[in-house]
Amino acid sequence: QVQLVESGGGLVQAGGSLRLSCAASGRTFSIYAIGWFRQAPGKEREFVSAITWSGGNTYYADSGKGRFTLSRDNAKNTVYLQMNSLKPEDTAVYYCAAPLRTYRSSWNMETHARMDVYDSWGQGTQVTVSS
Repeated sequence: QVQLVESGGGLVQAGGSLRLSCAASGRTFSIYAIGWFRQAPGKEREFVSAITWSGGNTYYADSGKGRFTLSRDNAKNTVYLQMNSLKPEDTAVYYCAAPLRTYRSSWNMETHARMDVYDSWGQGTQVTVSS
C-alpha cells in the first residue's frame, strides 16, 4: 500500500504563488511516477502534471505550462508542484496520485494524463485564487 498526502493549498490572490507537496509513505519503492490532477466545482477532474520518480521526466497540461513546475525529493519521498502566476481559473481541489500496478517506462504524456492508470490517490488540498 502507498499513502499519499497533499499539503500546501490555501487562498492566494491572482498572480500569486503556492507550492503544493505530495508526501508518499508505505511501499514507496513501488512508486514510478506521481501525477497531479485538479477538480473545480461542477467540473470533471483534469490532469495537471506528472513526474517520473527515477528520471525526473515531467509532463504538463497546457493550462500549467510556463507557470507550474514539478520537482521531487526522493530522499523525502515527496513531490512538489510549484504554481506561479496563479489565476482564478486555477481554483480547485488538487490531488496527487500514483500508478502502481501497470506502470511502464514507455508511457508518454497522454498515458500519464489518464486517471484510470492511477491506483493510489491522496485526499486533496484546496487551492483558491481570488481575483
